[in-house]
Amino acid sequence: MTASLRLITLAFVLAYSVVFGPGSSVAASTEAVGQKVFRFKVQRAPWLGIKRLAAAEPIGARAVNFAKRFIGVPYVWGGSGPQGFDCSGLVRYVYERFGINLPHSSYADFDLGERVSRWALKPGDLVFFNGIGHVGLYVGNGRFIHAPHTGTTVQISTLASYSSSYDGARRIVAGAKRRLLRG
Repeated sequence: MTASLRLITLAFVLAYSVVFGPGSSVAASTEAVGQKVFRFKVQRAPWLGIKRLAAAEPIGARAVNFAKRFIGVPYVWGGSGPQGFDCSGLVRYVYERFGINLPHSSYADFDLGERVSRWALKPGDLVFFNGIGHVGLYVGNGRFIHAPHTGTTVQISTLASYSSSYDGARRIVAGAKRRLLRG
């Protein structure tokens, strides 16, 4: 089957599932077309009385949404659980939820994935400060979530307020996917 015929077939199947709903042959689909994989999830459109398909949210964005649940949790040196976190413990705990195991060390985290320029950051990227001794999770719009230090809680801060100690960023999700494809 040619790629264009696969795309037409995929479009027909997806349109069918939208019109006929969850009882149809495809309510949510993952379809390989050539070398690209399309993932969809079903979302309700109550004003139309039907469901619609939407592209699944990237892991980085889901990780950020999960991390926001811990805003206000106290900083605990060596903490890696929901009762208390240190900086790398928070990042590790959040990504573990999505099947990505990270070390409990900002220094070790800095060696993972791909380097990302400050101007190309996406939600979920790891941002490093203080000689890579501190790590946080980029949220978007120049902000990141982190567990700063003893006496504070998990919070969202701006990159601008930490710009003098900014050391770089890593996109670990891309690196994790690449390792899975090779292995």
